[in-house]
Amino acid sequence: MNAPNVINVPRTRRREIKHRTREALSGYMFVIVWIVGFAVFTLWPLAQTLYFSVNRVTISATGINLEYIQWQNYTRALFTDPTFVQLLIEYAIETLVSVPIILIFSMIIALFLNLNFRFKGLFRTIFFLPVVITSGPVIQELVSQGAATVPGLAITDSVTQFLADLPRYLRNPVEYLLTSFILILWFSGVQILIYLSSLQKMDPSIYEAAAIDGASAWESFWKITLPSLSTTTLVVAIYTIITLSHFSENRVIRYISGQTYAVEGGIGYSSAMSFLYFFVLILLLGLVYFLMNARGRRQYG
Repeated sequence: MNAPNVINVPRTRRREIKHRTREALSGYMFVIVWIVGFAVFTLWPLAQTLYFSVNRVTISATGINLEYIQWQNYTRALFTDPTFVQLLIEYAIETLVSVPIILIFSMIIALFLNLNFRFKGLFRTIFFLPVVITSGPVIQELVSQGAATVPGLAITDSVTQFLADLPRYLRNPVEYLLTSFILILWFSGVQILIYLSSLQKMDPSIYEAAAIDGASAWESFWKITLPSLSTTTLVVAIYTIITLSHFSENRVIRYISGQTYAVEGGIGYSSAMSFLYFFVLILLLGLVYFLMNARGRRQYG
């Protein structure tokens, strides 16, 4: 009576293994397209740029000439080029100033759009519209015409005196905030949608139970909404830093691009600066990740 069962067990396991193999192959077929695209269009150019960064690259009639100079391009960028170092410091400060403002503004607008009112879809379109235009010559023209700042705020005598009285390490971030406040808010479109999608996934019964227990709307926000958005906030912060880092009006990127074919620069030198810039970006991402994880551990630990 037990003999058929002994025979059927291996067959069942073989069928399960074949089914898992087919599922794995189906998944690999979808992923392989991305892997090939990443290898050809990202990984190979990245490796080539790293190779250029340790060479002096010159272009002649015979082609591209490479002269191995070890780490001279990196030492020149860090210790001989004060403009690049100053731009890196300003980039880090401006990013650390912009990210909290974008997070707070995006969360507030997402909470507003999550309410039930008429023409909610229209307001979503209005807040997302700047994402479409914040690139290329359009944003460059808007910035050149002063559309990135609050009209007249940064040029008043009181503001000028206030900036003059600040220490230098505070003066640059505050000045950047005053002169680029509108531009900072323009980067909130995608972040608003991410927050809004997270808010719409929350269970309304949690808020109903909190209201029955006597919790106010303010207490529900601090005790329910904000902790529930902790992971979303981390994702939004990382996305914001990356978006600000490859923005077309980023002064570090413009400086690196200008040095690519400059007489005193070159492809090798600009490649080295690109990797230094990438290293600073990784440090900023690590700092934000560490701070938010530390806050989460203190809150839930």
